Amino acid sequence: MASVAIKPGTITDPDDLIIEELGYDDHFHEHHHGDKYQSGFIGKYIFSMDHKIIAKQFLITGMFWAVIGALMSLVFRLQLGFPEENMAWLKPVLGQWITVADGVGRLDPQFYYALVTMHGTILVFFVLTAGLSGTFSNLLIPLQLGARDMASPMLNMLSYWFFFLSGLIMFFSLFLSTGPFSGGWTAYPPLSALPQASTGSGAGMTMWTMSLVFFVVSVLLGGINYITTVLNLRTKGMSLWRMPLTIWAFFVTAILGLLSFPVLVSAFLLMICDRELGTSFYLSEIFIGGEALDYVGGSPILYQHLFWFLGHPEVYIIILPAMGLVSEVLAVHARKPIFGYKAMVYSILAIGFLSFIVWAHHMFMSGVNPFISNFFVLFTLIIAVPSAVKVFNWITTLYGGNIRFTAACLFGIGFVSLFISGGLTGIFLGNSAIDIQMHDTYFVVAHFHIVMGVAAFFGMFAGIYNWFPKMYGRFMNETLGKIHFWGTMIGAYAIFWPMHYLGMAGVPRRYYRFDTFDSFSHFADMNMFITIAAILTFGVQVIFIINFFHSIWRGKKVTTKNPWKANTLEWTTPINAGHGNWPGKIPSVHRWSYDYGKDGKEYIPQHIPIQEGESEEH
Repeated sequence: MASVAIKPGTITDPDDLIIEELGYDDHFHEHHHGDKYQSGFIGKYIFSMDHKIIAKQFLITGMFWAVIGALMSLVFRLQLGFPEENMAWLKPVLGQWITVADGVGRLDPQFYYALVTMHGTILVFFVLTAGLSGTFSNLLIPLQLGARDMASPMLNMLSYWFFFLSGLIMFFSLFLSTGPFSGGWTAYPPLSALPQASTGSGAGMTMWTMSLVFFVVSVLLGGINYITTVLNLRTKGMSLWRMPLTIWAFFVTAILGLLSFPVLVSAFLLMICDRELGTSFYLSEIFIGGEALDYVGGSPILYQHLFWFLGHPEVYIIILPAMGLVSEVLAVHARKPIFGYKAMVYSILAIGFLSFIVWAHHMFMSGVNPFISNFFVLFTLIIAVPSAVKVFNWITTLYGGNIRFTAACLFGIGFVSLFISGGLTGIFLGNSAIDIQMHDTYFVVAHFHIVMGVAAFFGMFAGIYNWFPKMYGRFMNETLGKIHFWGTMIGAYAIFWPMHYLGMAGVPRRYYRFDTFDSFSHFADMNMFITIAAILTFGVQVIFIINFFHSIWRGKKVTTKNPWKANTLEWTTPINAGHGNWPGKIPSVHRWSYDYGKDGKEYIPQHIPIQEGESEEH
């Protein structure tokens, strides 16, 4: 990469230094980001190496999968809420999975488990991992750090296409004659390790495994890119302590993914050996139909250790990007500096570290040594401390602020509410004694859906409404956005809050129906209420989808580069920035990201030099 020689004493603008320091010049910009790679629709929008286009690809693909996953949940909620109703009207869509006898249609029990399995897999991996982190890491890391693009645009493009290939395989598995995998999204053996265990354990499980291996490749390619870009491509003056909290969150998330996802592949490798080569890593003394199989010496607990070594960092791979987005959104729209910036950074780092030593709190009922359980109880409770620090700092940031109740800000506030209410229930489940009663009940479903599922969606929605003007040069409709917020907020609590009571009563999850049990049949009305709330909440998401796609072409046009009056560097680029982001020099950074309400000024962007007599930086 060529650098420009600048004669001593000729620099009058501090921003000029960035040309010499990073080696960016107009020739570099044209050669690497010009028409050579962006010709035609396919080059510009399909096989693009522009991080902003790749972010849009991740977002729209994630939205597609969110709709698929939500529709699956509605089908199995219909089964739970209205188990005696005729479901023959679904046969044109679900085909053989609706069995019709005497004109009455019933959801096939095997397919019910497949729906639960695929719903969990799709939402956890394709939507809340790729859709959230892939979108906003790609969009914001180069823009907020002052970089032309990711460290490797080619790897960045490949990370999306491996994700797309992963989704394609998973999508085709839905149409197998034997059905998709139906052993639960955690894929515990022996259901996953024995092809003959159920109809979905055959080809459906094979395609499920292939899909997730390609997904891991996507995560690793993206993570390497994100980490390298953060460490090496920050603009002049952008020290680590001047980075927005969004970048800290994406950075730690990428490290978590890089360290934990390969362990999942190792678990799958042993699984494939058990399935195809007759090994016994996870299987021992298995009987099917009264016949003993030739598997001896394996342990299904080994798989659980390997899976949850990924599985718990995965919780934070999902929630940390949402935390970063919400931190930025709340500071911008409360017109206040984020409270306790360094405490927020240290809490992100602490959460990242502690997430690797709490995995066995998912396994209190699996037969692990009780003394080992005590270790995991302790660290599970300790990880609540940095989370509480973040909650305190968000509330303190809002307190006394000149809050603009935009749709983005409302979703940020909603995130804080959900994170508190969902996180508090985790204290119960993290206690190994109480977990004996709560394990595998609807209490668990309520907990992780609120704290990890809905809360992460609220962080994503906050990010979409806030950065939509930067992505598309137009605004989303604020009125529809607020309807979307209130409908989703009320609906989410209406769905998952009653589930806590079901769980405390011992109602188990993943059951096909409850009306055949005397001890659970009296919860029929509550299940019906939850199902109706789920249908209405999905209807509210349709409003969001219409708002999103309508606004891309018909939304109110952005007329100023910085419509939210924010401080970070992405708002210094042109309204519709090309590949390379800044047409000329990259701005230098002279201050941190949160100079709001300082020295009588509402906001001071990062690229504005420190003025004489100005008070010290945070």
